[in-house]
Amino acid sequence: MKKILSIIILGLIITSKGMAYEEANYEVVKKNEIYEIRKYSDRLAIETDISNQGSSFRKLFNYISGNNEDNEEIKMTTPVTQMEKKGNMTMQFYLPSRFNKENIPSPSNPDVKILNIKGGYYAAIIYSGRASDKNFIKHKSILENELKKDNILILSPPIKATYDGPFTLPMRRRNEVMFEINIKK
Repeated sequence: MKKILSIIILGLIITSKGMAYEEANYEVVKKNEIYEIRKYSDRLAIETDISNQGSSFRKLFNYISGNNEDNEEIKMTTPVTQMEKKGNMTMQFYLPSRFNKENIPSPSNPDVKILNIKGGYYAAIIYSGRASDKNFIKHKSILENELKKDNILILSPPIKATYDGPFTLPMRRRNEVMFEINIKK
C-alpha cells in the first residue's frame, strides 16, 4: 500500500512540474520581503460571472476547449483570476499572447465575454497552500496593510490568482493576491 501511495505522490509531483503554461507577461519593477510591484502589458481575457466555482470554471474551460464560434482549441494559461466587479464575483482566464482583437474566436456561450485588460501596475503577494478563502483573506490583509504603510494607493478590489491545478500538492501551489495600484515613477 505504501508503495502505491508513493507512486501516486511521485506521479503528482512529476505531472505538476511537467505542465508549462504561458503566463501573463509582466516586469517586476520593485520587490521587498513581502510583496512585489509588477508592470503588466495589455492582455486579452475571457470572463464570466461566478454563480458557483465549478460552473464558472467549466464555462471558461469549455470556451478554450473549442466551444467557441471557430471551434478552436486554445491552450490554457495562468493565472486563473477572480475578482469583484460591480458587485458580482467574476472569473477570468487570460488568453495566449498570439491572440489579438482580430483573431480571437467569439464565445458561443453568452455568459462568456472577451475583454481587454489594460496594462498597469499591480502589487502582488505570493503564497503557497490551498486557494481557500481563509488563506486568500489572510494574505489580502497582509498586502493591503503593507501597501497602506508604504503609502501606495490601491485602485482595485483584491484579485485572487491561482496558478496550479487541484492535484498539485498544497505546499507546491502558487497563489497570489494582487491589487492594481497607482505608483509615482
